[in-house]
Amino acid sequence: MAERDDYHALWNSVLEQAKKDKGEIEYRNWLANINWARSTETKITLEVPTVFIQDQVKPRYQEYLEGLFKDLSGKDLTIDFEVKPKTAAVPPEKPEQKEDGRAPKPAPRPEAKPKKDRHPRLNLDYSFDTYVVGEERLPANAALAVAKNPGTTNYNPLLIYGGTGLGKTHLMQAIGNYIYENSSHKVIYNTAEDFTNEFVDSLKERGEKGTAAFKAKYRNTDVLLIDDIHFFENKETTQEELFHTFNALHNAKKQMVFTCDRPISELKKFAERLKSRFEWGLNMAINPPNYETRLAILKKKCEIKNKIIPDDVLNLIARHISSNVRDLEGALNKLIAYVDLVGKPITLEVAQQQLRDAIAGPKQTNLPIDIIIKVVADYYSLSHIDIKGKKRSQNIVFPRQLAMYITREITEFSTTEIGQAFGGRDHSTVMHSCNRIEERNKTDPTMDQTIETLTRLIKENFAKS
Repeated sequence: MAERDDYHALWNSVLEQAKKDKGEIEYRNWLANINWARSTETKITLEVPTVFIQDQVKPRYQEYLEGLFKDLSGKDLTIDFEVKPKTAAVPPEKPEQKEDGRAPKPAPRPEAKPKKDRHPRLNLDYSFDTYVVGEERLPANAALAVAKNPGTTNYNPLLIYGGTGLGKTHLMQAIGNYIYENSSHKVIYNTAEDFTNEFVDSLKERGEKGTAAFKAKYRNTDVLLIDDIHFFENKETTQEELFHTFNALHNAKKQMVFTCDRPISELKKFAERLKSRFEWGLNMAINPPNYETRLAILKKKCEIKNKIIPDDVLNLIARHISSNVRDLEGALNKLIAYVDLVGKPITLEVAQQQLRDAIAGPKQTNLPIDIIIKVVADYYSLSHIDIKGKKRSQNIVFPRQLAMYITREITEFSTTEIGQAFGGRDHSTVMHSCNRIEERNKTDPTMDQTIETLTRLIKENFAKS
């Protein structure tokens, strides 16, 4: 058994195990911010630099770290956290003079690494340090693996897909920023739209010389990042160029990263041979963040912006805005603007008033129920006839009840109108279906995520219609 003086010696072993268990991204975001402070016979005190980090690490990692210490020491130890802000480095003392009055020759300083100019297209705010990792760690871990070893992993290409505002661009540019800052690799970042426009311009205005310059630029880079490749649908000539660019880079073991708003399989007007190329590497989905992650994102944004927003206000935003990270930040920015412009502190009442539209999530009478039925049916590989019909098999009943529940939640149709749209059912059937979903939501931890995903898909389909 370890004695009190040995607990500090176990700390590095605890951190090494935590890095293995939690993954590099989560370790960097949270655990790397924890430092040893002191210990007694029964208690270990650890330091964190901010209250925000303390609020995140204590509920997430206290029991976990206590378990690791018990495994290593054989003793039940309590872990506590305290906030100790990082202090500026103390300037060196004035050197003592020699007996002859001359100062000793200063020790040579290591040559400072020249600072790179910032990348012309990458946003410095998009880094791994500012990306909040929730329960869904795989996309962030894969992104960091690519950033550390571009072109040498099985993650080439890396495709990150998901709905609007979920952090795809953040992760992609975090990869680009990391590689650009830590290597001599050439990094090109572009949106699919800008890539297309640049290619069309090279064909129209510069002739063969311009086309050759375009090909040389994209086929001789070390890292290629292209955002929103769904924009390439129906653009056969651009897809052809991307296909050859892809082959040239892949054969040269150069890293490629792409983002898309849906899985590659759902890109209908996309060349099959190009779709197959994306499947050579790793395809990772990003889903809407759960409540705990939404709250952590809000607190991180407050820390970055150096703003203090009361916890009950952040809880209000996290509870009611579940669509995506962009909407979360939009609500937070609105409150920050209120503080800056009005000069009054944010209270829960003020937040409710300022965010009333976002929190209410305005119901839409103009959203057709048929769109809801179609999205839910497609999600569960059913037909709209199955959803509206009389079949009672469980694989149909649950999606049907879920579709009724979502219709009631996001539209202003009455239960009678909903029942009519779902095959002429009685309003009591609609109420029963909604009650069943609410009951299941209390016991099934995946229900919230499913409802959020379907609601997002419904609104996206409605926006496109």
